[in-house]
Amino acid sequence: MPVTRRRFAALLTVLTAGATGVLSVAVGQQTSAEANQEKNPAAALAASVTAGSVVQVVAHPDDDLFFMNPDLSRSLLSGTQVTTAFLTSGESDGRNEARGAAATDPEQPADRTHYAEARQNGIRSAYAQMATGDRTSAWKRTVIPTAGGGRAELDVLIAKPQVNLVWLMLREARSTGGDTPESLRGLWNGRIPSLDAQLTSGTPVKQPFTYTKDQLVLAIAGVLERYRPTTIRMQDPTPNRYGENGRYTDHQDHMYGARFVQAATAAYAERVRNRPHFSVQSYLGYHNGALPHALDPQTAETKTGFLKTYAWQDRQDHCGSPSGCGDRKVAGSPTGRNWAQSLRYTRAETTSWLTEGTPGRLWAFAALDGQTAYWTRSPGGTWAGPVLLPGAGIDPGASAVRLPGGRIGVLATRTAFGSTPSEYRREVVYAVQSVPDGPFGPWQSLGTPERTDDEGTSAISAPAAAVDAGGRLTVYLRDARRTLRATTQQPDGRFSPWERLGGEDLQSDPVTAIDAAGRRHVYATTTTSVLAWTQRTPDTPLVGPAPTGLPATTVPLSASPDGTGVRLFFRRPDSGVVRTALVTAGPASRPRVSSVTEAGGRAGYGAVGAAGRLVVGRAETGTISTTGLGGPPAWAESLMLFTGAPSAVLEASGTATTAVLGLDAELHTTTTPTTPARPTWHRAVR
Repeated sequence: MPVTRRRFAALLTVLTAGATGVLSVAVGQQTSAEANQEKNPAAALAASVTAGSVVQVVAHPDDDLFFMNPDLSRSLLSGTQVTTAFLTSGESDGRNEARGAAATDPEQPADRTHYAEARQNGIRSAYAQMATGDRTSAWKRTVIPTAGGGRAELDVLIAKPQVNLVWLMLREARSTGGDTPESLRGLWNGRIPSLDAQLTSGTPVKQPFTYTKDQLVLAIAGVLERYRPTTIRMQDPTPNRYGENGRYTDHQDHMYGARFVQAATAAYAERVRNRPHFSVQSYLGYHNGALPHALDPQTAETKTGFLKTYAWQDRQDHCGSPSGCGDRKVAGSPTGRNWAQSLRYTRAETTSWLTEGTPGRLWAFAALDGQTAYWTRSPGGTWAGPVLLPGAGIDPGASAVRLPGGRIGVLATRTAFGSTPSEYRREVVYAVQSVPDGPFGPWQSLGTPERTDDEGTSAISAPAAAVDAGGRLTVYLRDARRTLRATTQQPDGRFSPWERLGGEDLQSDPVTAIDAAGRRHVYATTTTSVLAWTQRTPDTPLVGPAPTGLPATTVPLSASPDGTGVRLFFRRPDSGVVRTALVTAGPASRPRVSSVTEAGGRAGYGAVGAAGRLVVGRAETGTISTTGLGGPPAWAESLMLFTGAPSAVLEASGTATTAVLGLDAELHTTTTPTTPARPTWHRAVR
């Protein structure tokens, strides 16, 4: 296994240390937060540590290992309550062999019950290894009834009983994208009235069962009610299509399983009232293999080690099961198709959800319980919230903008299920305050460039918004064809039809910023570089797309004004190191781009936020961490895992305030001088 005892102990120390402040502060050393307790009420709060509970729902055994790690392993190491529910048994063709002649040998007998059991054995071994360091750590296997009227297997790790596995054991599609009515896709679209179970050979569940569409939604919602998570992890319900035949970029079980999870979270939020708030994080699947590697080599190696355990690569009989101790189909290529080298989120990667309104007042936004929640900080430094805006179906992530006079607008995407499967779609919505510091008006829909789900699978990005001198919004969006679209508010308040701004191969959510001269900039990453749309003067149309010549990134992109230009922040592939470049608009059609420099901060993944010279993002250990622009290579790490992306704002007072949403679905903040020291994170509201 590539995780050495020393490295395992180091990770365990980072993620389970007590509430003593930031790790890099020496014992007895006064932190900047302590020195400013009298000035900052939040400084008196205890330092944030990882808290909350996590439920993951995936289609197949190994989807969690390929697409949700290292988030999964770090949650397990932290001692967080973690439950993973598997919708199908992943029985495939029933042949448990590594890739090669044996895997395609038609003479090899197919035994789906035993192959599915072998995959279960591999998952149990991998989770035991991630949680305890010992793949042979024992499990207790029992039967539980489901809210959908069926039965599920519940596995509890005896040494760490907060680690649970729930096996719903439905039949899988047995084809990545083929037309197989007996599947989650067929059940969702109404092609079959119910889907059969696929029991494994060793399961304590002995009686077969079936689920209708509604029963499966209830079964998943019942898992959520049993564990009452503060963070729900799921796969991507809206992958793109590609190629002339319009195939999906992901497995059909991943996509439609995620839609069942969406419906179940909505049902859970509506029906169960005495529960904690929860956030949702969705993960990119197969398309990871077509993008630059997002993880540094050590993290990718560690992740691959857990996949090797799952794949039963050493063939040692450590589980005592006649079905085998793992998934030998994965043994020939434990990294998958470049999946082990990356982790990417498909929502909540924007860093523009924290903003200043009237002087000294901050507003922060996130999706909780399928609604938009906001917190506000008074000029005196006291936070209040969360307050949930009316209206369900809001997707993870939000973007906030400041309107003239200090009013705030918030934008998001909303999923509508409709009365029939073909009516499922995503649309852009926004809400604004009627007066500064006042209440928000109702959600208003801007629609979507994707007219039907069947055509584009609603694979739109999160919106980015800019405000002109007259206070009117322009909203930018990446459509399902990976081009840039925009809609502009007219003098009468209505919005124009979605305009085509071009570009191709856009991968990231678009980002926008306005430079000191009032010129608007819009940027989006591609597989190999970054494209730009800029104004030559504040009163002229955007020009673009123009190549920037910037190198490939790991996809997430952040932008902030910097003098006469806009500074971009992104990560270097196969490294995770944060990089930056300054882009200025010129009289020519192509913007001027500075040389790329290292911003400080070593390794990690996901989007980074910036305010002044403060840079904030995930460190190698997955915790929220800070550094300074051009600062030391190492992050100043915290004790807290989080969900989504960080956001930061440079206030008029010269301080930088940063916020993240913890795994506990609580807002956590830190305020630091423009030259960052070693900030300590606190829960914003007691």
